[in-house]
Amino acid sequence: MTMVQPSDVRLAASVDRSIQLIQTGASKGSTCSPELAKGPWEFDAGPVSYGPGSSMGDVIPTGSPRQGALPESYRTASDAELHDRIRAAKATLGERVVVLGHFYQRDEVIEHADFVGDSFQLANAALTRPDAEAIVFCGVHFMAETADLLSTPEQAVILPNLAAGCSMADMADEESVEACWADLEDLYGDLTATDADGRVPVIPVTYMNSSAALKGFVGRNGGIVCTSSNAKTVLEWAFERGQRVLFFPDQHLGRNTAKAMGVPLEQMPMWNPRRALGGNSADDLVGARVILWHGFCSVHRRFTVDQIAQARVDHPGVQVIVHPECPMPVVDAADAAGSTDFIVKAIQAAPAGSTFAIGTEINLVQRLAAEYPQHEIFCLDPVVCPCSTMYRIHPGYLAWVLEELVEGRVVNRITVPGDVARPARVALERMLAAKPPAAAPTVPAGA
Repeated sequence: MTMVQPSDVRLAASVDRSIQLIQTGASKGSTCSPELAKGPWEFDAGPVSYGPGSSMGDVIPTGSPRQGALPESYRTASDAELHDRIRAAKATLGERVVVLGHFYQRDEVIEHADFVGDSFQLANAALTRPDAEAIVFCGVHFMAETADLLSTPEQAVILPNLAAGCSMADMADEESVEACWADLEDLYGDLTATDADGRVPVIPVTYMNSSAALKGFVGRNGGIVCTSSNAKTVLEWAFERGQRVLFFPDQHLGRNTAKAMGVPLEQMPMWNPRRALGGNSADDLVGARVILWHGFCSVHRRFTVDQIAQARVDHPGVQVIVHPECPMPVVDAADAAGSTDFIVKAIQAAPAGSTFAIGTEINLVQRLAAEYPQHEIFCLDPVVCPCSTMYRIHPGYLAWVLEELVEGRVVNRITVPGDVARPARVALERMLAAKPPAAAPTVPAGA
């Protein structure tokens, strides 16, 4: 269950509070958008967009989910009132509900989470509560889909704000990937035919940060899902079965992982779905080991080598740790790169007095800085710019979905159709079987 943090730690961890102080001039610093100071419901009725934050410049696909109007009582309630209502609703529901909070959620939401972790850790955490009637996933759309894939049919998975999508996941849609697959079949021949070593021409690998439809695609085509924690193990699995890999949607995780495994950059062509053959020659694709999709995380693309250099000037002896979704030059310039769980554990294990510059989403970085005051911890990017879509989840939405459950109503349910769910589960089962040397455990809330 959630461990309540002291109020001063909660205040220090709050990115929302930092944004409000910067916006009013009460604190130094800058944000990437003044609209971050507004309630996310102000964007629900406007043009379809990812919202202010790191993905605000990304093009959102037509037909993306929209959130209906949040009732006024939740929009006008004070922070204290919302917290009281959430606690009361959870107390009433008891074991009937489990609340999951992703590392990148605002701290005002994490305060109420029963489990905190990355997307796959949280989906697995839900499995420990099989009697829960509802799983409230405070994260983004693909995470709720994964929870639905792994939960029982009787459990309802709820996303508090349907507009909480993921721009990187949207950069690879099923239609574009199917078209790429057809082009590769024209080039390589029968994609189910094996060579003398028993390997097929290409194995599809999708990052966890993708739609259920793409997880279903890889499941149907002999592929597998990976996370940032086990990407190396998954690529090893794929290379045993295929001559090359099609990796989507995040080019940077694919490139950084394959490069660390010794794959030359010239054997990692980029596939741009808007160009013929992805913008490549046939020879480039024949000689490829890893075909990288033209996708990226807008949070991690903000980090630069110049920021690392400045951190080393300003903080001699600083340890720079970045997420593998960062561009390759940033990963190369850092002291270490790893998943969110890797970053958390590195800080937990460090001797007191350590200094860390972290290249990942600001909500996690600021929370770690507040919870580990024995260290100096700061974000590589000096501009406060949270994940646009994670920031669409607000305590107002959490209070709303929980109070609706108290009244016997399920709102914002995420359901993966059976014809998609079956092959998607196959891909997830392959991932579970391809265990890295040390599997990352679920992080209890507040730990």
